[in-house]
Amino acid sequence: MPLSTLRSLPLAFALTFGALVPVGVLAQAAPAAQPQRGGTLNWIVTPGPAAFVPLTTTAGGSTELGPKVVEGLLNYDLKLQPVAALATAWKVAPDGLTYTFTLRQGVKWHDGRDFSAADVAFSIRTLKEVHPRGRVTFANVKDIQTPDAHTVVLQLARPAPFLLTALDAAESPIIPKHLYEGKDIATNPLNNAPVGTGPFVFKEWVRGSFVRLERNPNYWDQPRPYLDAIVARFIPDAAARALALESGEIQLANKAIPLSDIERFKALPRVAVDITAWPYVGDHMQIYFNFDSEPFKRKEVRKAVAQSLNLEAFRKTIWYGHGVPSASPIGVASPFHNPAIKHYPYDLKAAEAALDVAGYPRKADGKRFAIRLLVNPFQDKRAADFVKQSLGRVGIDADLQVLDFATYVTRTYTDRAFDITLENLTNIFDPTIGVQRVFWSKNFKVGLPFSNAPHYVNPQVDELLEAAASEPDATKRKALFFRFQQVVHDDVASIELGANPNVTVAAKNLQGWGVHAGGTRASLAHTFFTTLP
Repeated sequence: MPLSTLRSLPLAFALTFGALVPVGVLAQAAPAAQPQRGGTLNWIVTPGPAAFVPLTTTAGGSTELGPKVVEGLLNYDLKLQPVAALATAWKVAPDGLTYTFTLRQGVKWHDGRDFSAADVAFSIRTLKEVHPRGRVTFANVKDIQTPDAHTVVLQLARPAPFLLTALDAAESPIIPKHLYEGKDIATNPLNNAPVGTGPFVFKEWVRGSFVRLERNPNYWDQPRPYLDAIVARFIPDAAARALALESGEIQLANKAIPLSDIERFKALPRVAVDITAWPYVGDHMQIYFNFDSEPFKRKEVRKAVAQSLNLEAFRKTIWYGHGVPSASPIGVASPFHNPAIKHYPYDLKAAEAALDVAGYPRKADGKRFAIRLLVNPFQDKRAADFVKQSLGRVGIDADLQVLDFATYVTRTYTDRAFDITLENLTNIFDPTIGVQRVFWSKNFKVGLPFSNAPHYVNPQVDELLEAAASEPDATKRKALFFRFQQVVHDDVASIELGANPNVTVAAKNLQGWGVHAGGTRASLAHTFFTTLP
């Protein structure tokens, strides 16, 4: 099969042919303007992360910052096709059980040591143990061989059709073996002051204020990076973020302005507003129940909650008409999305009747029962207010608890002190990685962030997810995911809202920041100013 044909195939089909993909075959689109060197990019990251490297966490701030310093084996273009990074070529055996990577030669860690296959093998073993999603991504990897310093061979026990899309720096960072081996991974100070191979070198992190990165003069992809430095700013106040963008003090920000400001920002002369839904991220917003909470053990109660929500009003008032609704946990942007799944209709009378029948009549004060309602602080609090008010209309008294991110994660995933949580668990690039983690009973791990905190258990769902995770045939895999979506919808396992709006504001003289599938989560090696600020 010619490479030109291979490039046009979906990734799952391309893997079947065991293609060897050389550098430059899957090139990214070149920026329209001629790149020039220089300048410091001031960039807002919100909220500030607990760790810099996305090694033991998948929190948004870490996935934004990490890829500027550490790299993955591959990057991905806007069609999720792989692009060479630390790996220059890759081959997948026809049976999907052997992956061979040819590594880039001449790459140096920021401390001057040579990058090699040993680093890759160590990183994958580490990710398999400590990364919240890496436990699934690399679960089928039974052996890692390094026949020479620039070759890595993964041997799988079962096919993993999603694996070749899971090797981005934001998802599977490659870390230096010589600085991590023999030390506790979770507490290694390099998680917050990293040594990588990437385009920028870590210089300073002032907690709660900023991170400073400087150009790596020895980067393998010369003449990149074009920027002299990046300063990531942490500005908790939305009004202050908006003012900094308007004044030109900040030149790049993602999800930093209120949605009510989108139209006003579109009219500003010095900034551009981008609402691209980045395919590697797969934004998604959902409501999860605690299945160990007495009321929500009953499907009719969960369905009543779904019927109490006017989701069209939610889209108009909370998302300001933006975002892409989805009744399924697999969003519309995914090729595995089942369009037959529809939201339960808004019906307060039906919800009230169902709650009565379930044994929760209104009391003298008009309330049926009280719940703890939590919200991921990455979400707009107004969304949680909307849910609280909706529940109140059917007699459910929701105590809305707005917490900082660290406390939210502990309260939800360790203490499990919630009844309903409004979450922001992205689809990522494949349902096995982004969606399975919540609905797979074997991923109920107290203390593991962004796992099956609801404690949802359904043997049929487990069977469907496990079959899809190792099914190499794309058509059969799609059918398995379609059936999964129908089962969890019928079970009211969650209430899915869809892809919440992804708004990026960038200075008009800033180019090349959106050439990869992760948007601002990419390395920014291609980013440059057409005129220096």
